[in-house]
Amino acid sequence: MHLHPPEELALAMKLRADGGSSTEEESSIAMKLTEDGGSEDEEEEPALPVNLLEHRGGSCSELADGGLGGWASTGSSTLSVHHDHAPPPLSATAEDVPCAHRRKPSGRYVLAAHRADEKDGLCREMPCAPKPKVTYRVAGWVALEGGPSADGGHPVHVEVRTHDGARVGGGVLVAEPGKWAEIKGAFRVDEHPRHAEVYVHGPPAGVDIKVMDMRVCAVDKIARLRHLRKKTDKVRKRDVVLKFNPRSEDGADADAAAAAVKGASIRVVQVENSFPIGACISKSSIQNPAFVDFFTKHFDWAVLENELKWYYTEAVQGQVSYADADELIAFCDRLKKPVRGHCIFWAVENSVQPWVRALNTDQLRAAVESRIRGLVSRYSGRFPHYEVNNEMLHGAFFRQRLGDDIDAHMFRETAAIDPAPALFVNDYNVESANDPNATPEKYVALITDLQRRGAAVGGIGVQGHVTYPVGDVICDALDKLAATELPVWITELDVSAADEAVRADDLEVVLREAFAHPAVEGIMLWGFMQGHMWRSHGQLVNADGTISQAGNRFMGLRQEWTSHARGKVDANGHFKFRGFHGKYVVELAAGAGGKQVRRAFDVHKGDEPLVVDMNL
Repeated sequence: MHLHPPEELALAMKLRADGGSSTEEESSIAMKLTEDGGSEDEEEEPALPVNLLEHRGGSCSELADGGLGGWASTGSSTLSVHHDHAPPPLSATAEDVPCAHRRKPSGRYVLAAHRADEKDGLCREMPCAPKPKVTYRVAGWVALEGGPSADGGHPVHVEVRTHDGARVGGGVLVAEPGKWAEIKGAFRVDEHPRHAEVYVHGPPAGVDIKVMDMRVCAVDKIARLRHLRKKTDKVRKRDVVLKFNPRSEDGADADAAAAAVKGASIRVVQVENSFPIGACISKSSIQNPAFVDFFTKHFDWAVLENELKWYYTEAVQGQVSYADADELIAFCDRLKKPVRGHCIFWAVENSVQPWVRALNTDQLRAAVESRIRGLVSRYSGRFPHYEVNNEMLHGAFFRQRLGDDIDAHMFRETAAIDPAPALFVNDYNVESANDPNATPEKYVALITDLQRRGAAVGGIGVQGHVTYPVGDVICDALDKLAATELPVWITELDVSAADEAVRADDLEVVLREAFAHPAVEGIMLWGFMQGHMWRSHGQLVNADGTISQAGNRFMGLRQEWTSHARGKVDANGHFKFRGFHGKYVVELAAGAGGKQVRRAFDVHKGDEPLVVDMNL
């Protein structure tokens, strides 16, 4: 039996020496894994990742700078060194980070006290400057003490700045006083900086900041890929046994019929993966033949970019038109591609059309009710998902005007008119660890409040407008959202990098993390073709119709996540393979004349081998 893709190397990443076309784009991450040699199951002693904050010639504890290890105060703060004899435990995702098990918290920390401003804190120069176009992971432990208390804690920022003061990345978390928390972030530089520094600040004046074991290390994508391949195999694949039971309709000897099946050639082809990947479309984009061709061949679902939004369907009060939305939905119906409903409302005030913002309270409430009835009843049963009130972590227009219950009311009324679709929340930056308004914890709290008020929240939308993504940071956010036991979708994925190779790598990072996570049930790209995208330098397809490196990487991953198998039926009349969940067709050449038999079957999720009776 021969499996495609081979377990040791995905089909999409095969070497051109094996006969692949020169137009096939190999995954640089997977290819690097292969070039390095060795199976992912081999036990190796990994090298410690280089921490750019470590001083040449010795560890921080050996420095003669008062024991501060290179940290300096910013603003009015004063620094001192302390030791916590009960350091924090490793985080849940630490095992996914190369050598994290070798870096248990030391307990030794620097305290920044006497802070008079949010920008006051501490900073540290990197003795080794970061390299251009390399993604770095920033990680460490922080804690707060003293100062004013706040429900949910205070934001703590870790920022990376270059010699000219430009902020190139970092991370943020909301820390509770008295508790250690792991802060994570990422950054990348496009050119060689003379030097770079890490800054820690954020809480209000009077709150002291503790910093322990801050690290800046290049992301080890190869080690992460090994981990994700194992995880993907467990989450998205299943062992399958096809049992062939020949029956003779004309009364011929059953043993002879069974013998004809044994050793017969068999081919198994996956025709559909149960994990959908879609893209947004617009009225203008479907006029482009190259767009339509790529969309038709490579995407399973669609979402309307703007044409269903309230400001689009009713730009002028009382003048409602769904003509463009109807045209796009009809286009998808012809292609048999489901459409997500995006979106009924948008919570961010500057995304609400002026005439709505000008309404008084009673008028606004009436307009909200009219919008729900008009939209939801018109498309009843047409959308499998609705995003009810977009970006509630970043906007509160309706809640500020109509009270705390209005968001839940929107969910309740939508479900009452059309109970079929799953009703989603949808927001950005949740997966990036860089926005104090959009932490996973705050997202979970929002969902919990909606549910307490009777909202039937049916799914969590993580938009995915990412910059220099880091795998374990994304995974950590998804793990926290998964605790709700609601399905998660990446709803608006795009990456932006002028360098095509960097863009392709970034896209692969997010796609692999999402596909490997058991809580994620689908991915939607927020555009894929240059000239038809909200974000620049994010295209998979160039304006002239040629495929970018990111586009080839995307197609390679889709191939990798499709299972095909060839072989012979064994002496027991069985054929075994391991394949991704989805729909399959099996072709069997049986009998002396090589008569071909074709059957369809589905592979669903399950831990036990799936046994499929293939009665002939």
